[in-house]
Amino acid sequence: MDESIKNGLNQAIEIVSTWGLNVVGAIVILVIGFMVAGWLSRMTATALGRTNKIDETLRHFLSSLVRYAIIAFTIVAVLERFGVQTTSFIAVLGAAGLAVGLAFQGTLSNIAAGIMLLLFRPFKVGQFIEAAGVAGTVEVISLFTTELNTGDNVHIVLPNGQLWGTAVKNYSHNATRRVDINVGIGYGDDIGKAFDIVQGLLAADARVSKDPAPALMVTNLGDNAVEIQMRAWCAGSDYWAVKFDLNRRIKEAFDAGGISIPYPQRTVHMIKGE
Repeated sequence: MDESIKNGLNQAIEIVSTWGLNVVGAIVILVIGFMVAGWLSRMTATALGRTNKIDETLRHFLSSLVRYAIIAFTIVAVLERFGVQTTSFIAVLGAAGLAVGLAFQGTLSNIAAGIMLLLFRPFKVGQFIEAAGVAGTVEVISLFTTELNTGDNVHIVLPNGQLWGTAVKNYSHNATRRVDINVGIGYGDDIGKAFDIVQGLLAADARVSKDPAPALMVTNLGDNAVEIQMRAWCAGSDYWAVKFDLNRRIKEAFDAGGISIPYPQRTVHMIKGE
């Protein structure tokens, strides 16, 4: 056999014997790594699905995060199998990740805020909230944004970072709400009679709670009227209907009972000079 051919065969055998096992090992690592990634991802989703405190969006996000983390470690292990210096490789990836993180700082903050909203649940889908200068019913809570529908059916999309970084008024959190109605009566009117009229209206309305009982009080002696306030409790879903109905009924009942609701006025005295 020619010496060059013999040397070539020896080199080929040496390459196969050296790298063949590495290739087989890399394939085995990849197969096992992907299997473990899928298994851990499913286990994470199942474990998180057993509790109602974890939103479905967050459950999918965390399970995907586990899967891709295992895959990343698997790729690093394969590179090490072929003698690649992964230390510098990881450093490059870290630097690239830092650059990407800085470029998408706002987006990442929205993701972090979305996770916090899904974990701590300051509001839920279907609740009426007010935050970041807008108010509406929550329709969707995602990792990046929260979608609201206003009372006049305008769709609003808010970045989660704005919601997490501000005070949120949740009007649907409590089962009951207090209706406050302020009205002024004339100084010449009977306060007791006005109270009796309002109390009769409250007692006749089945939506008004008896416990806690409604309350009536004189809140101020104004320039033009004696200001009284009515406080009554009702179910949160009845709040606006009760408020609007009582406003109208109080006005009609005061008119029928001879109780005036004065409007701002001034009395001018003319002094005739000498």
